[in-house]
Amino acid sequence: MELAVNDTLAHALGQQPNDHSRLRADFEGATGIGWHTPTPPVLAAGRAVSVVIPARNTAYALPAVLDSLAAQDTQGPVEVIVVDDGSTDDTHLIAARHPAVDTLVRLAQSEGAAAARNVGTYLASADTVLYLDSDMVLPRHALADFAARALPDTILTGFRHNVPFQPGPDGLPLVPDGPADLAADHRVTWRSAGGPLLYSGHVLPGPTTGSPLNDTDDFQKLGHGAFYLDWDLARTVVTAMVAVPRAAVVDVGGFDETFGRIGWGMEDTHLGAALIAAGCLVVPLRQAVGYHLDPPDADAQWQTKLQGWPATLAHYRGRLAASAPIGRGRAFAAAAHRLLVRAEVNGR
Repeated sequence: MELAVNDTLAHALGQQPNDHSRLRADFEGATGIGWHTPTPPVLAAGRAVSVVIPARNTAYALPAVLDSLAAQDTQGPVEVIVVDDGSTDDTHLIAARHPAVDTLVRLAQSEGAAAARNVGTYLASADTVLYLDSDMVLPRHALADFAARALPDTILTGFRHNVPFQPGPDGLPLVPDGPADLAADHRVTWRSAGGPLLYSGHVLPGPTTGSPLNDTDDFQKLGHGAFYLDWDLARTVVTAMVAVPRAAVVDVGGFDETFGRIGWGMEDTHLGAALIAAGCLVVPLRQAVGYHLDPPDADAQWQTKLQGWPATLAHYRGRLAASAPIGRGRAFAAAAHRLLVRAEVNGR
């Protein structure tokens, strides 16, 4: 379906299905492996991925994240771009010294994760961009998983397993042995105490546990603007680990940087909504599960973040009522350029 210029984002979302069964079947028929099976490195050969990592004061986790990128088992070209969003710790020094990093950008001041991701996307050379948080440790097959399945109209979502901060002998967080647990992600196992839900406004009569991933057939039933408990399709797009077509991101104008200025969160949900409205399918990769390393002060950080949730949610709802973003590539490039002229950029 072609997106009309005057369509609201909410209306455009309501018109889009999310039936990705044929896409998965075509991949399995062509490769002989399951969609959710860890990918042999050779299947990624010639399929480039640009990894964009926004980083602000995550020196505690960044070494482990970059080490996991350096250890990826893939034959596809990989470009790693770290955008230091005005850190005041050793984030910049860690990225500068690590051999996995191809390009390091140091913004003149903190602009927010949305702006940092936009700068990284602007610099990215691959058709596929993997947004990765600076506290997400990848399994060895993850980049091959994304590269082998990437298409110009797919949003490929990975998952995260949060682990509490436990320092090792060097003071850095210990990364658990073995594979991360898919069920630990809140899109797989979701719990509510009941009452009105913050995102959808739906009211639950009491404590509820749901499984958005399983109960919606890998998010397919969330097409056409459908809801499951507090989840719709756009909300399943989480930038902790998600691969997107660069050209589509540029055309919708990238991330809305206003979200980062008024509070926390929702910029990834808005980008997901914009890409879905433009015709992208949201397809999960159950095998792509990484460890999310909580900071030492995780509880305090969450309290601060949640205080900003109402403001960003209100802004998101306003954006749903506005026109769906299309044809915004020039504005995207201009905004990124304005930040880059004042930034320090180093490449290998």
